[in-house]
Amino acid sequence: MSVAARVTVQQIVYARHPQRWHALADALGMAAPYPPDEDWAEFDGGGVLAVHTETGDHGDGTTDLHLLVDDLDAAERALAGYETTRMHMDGIGDMLIVRAGSGVTVSVSTGARTTHGAVSVQPIWFQDDISEARSILEALGLRAGIAADRGGWVEMHADGGGSVGIHSASGRSDGTGEGIGLSLLATGDLDALAASLSDAGFTASVVDEAWARTIRVAHPQVWINGTQDDLHGYHRED
Repeated sequence: MSVAARVTVQQIVYARHPQRWHALADALGMAAPYPPDEDWAEFDGGGVLAVHTETGDHGDGTTDLHLLVDDLDAAERALAGYETTRMHMDGIGDMLIVRAGSGVTVSVSTGARTTHGAVSVQPIWFQDDISEARSILEALGLRAGIAADRGGWVEMHADGGGSVGIHSASGRSDGTGEGIGLSLLATGDLDALAASLSDAGFTASVVDEAWARTIRVAHPQVWINGTQDDLHGYHRED
């Protein structure tokens, strides 16, 4: 069973200098639905980039995966069989936390909206049990797109905007293991986007990776991946 209603991916990044993230979101063409605050701000592109000031539990650059749904009760029913906790958060309302066998947690609340943009959020869920992560996201209404022929990667798209990449933790380049990593996805001309970011005062360079080209921004540190056109070793499931 899966949630049939709309779902939107929200990538939450914790920042020591949130204003820098606000400026980056603006340079990327993402739009704030309400005036940004120092402690919390949201920017709509494809999905939602949320910027939270760093905390004692969440240091600079750490990332959470949050999903916005239309019906939290339906989401809770769809996740029957998984370890979930429901709690009430002041200013937010009820929130559902689902914990994977790896210990990775994903939070869910109401507030789904339809978002569009040339730059989208694509948090990466690093976990060796890819099938479990995929099953959780499918239960919440996301659908598979490009997947690696030999396993190790699958991207999951949300109807309301944004996507989640599921990646084998054993192949994580920084060696930090299972968890949520920060990334963005861009369509169109990456060279032009990198030049635009440079004009806005960011250090940005385009790098050729095995799967696609990507922009590396130095401060704040983030990768903006280009869309994958070469499907050698991959296939589409959508």
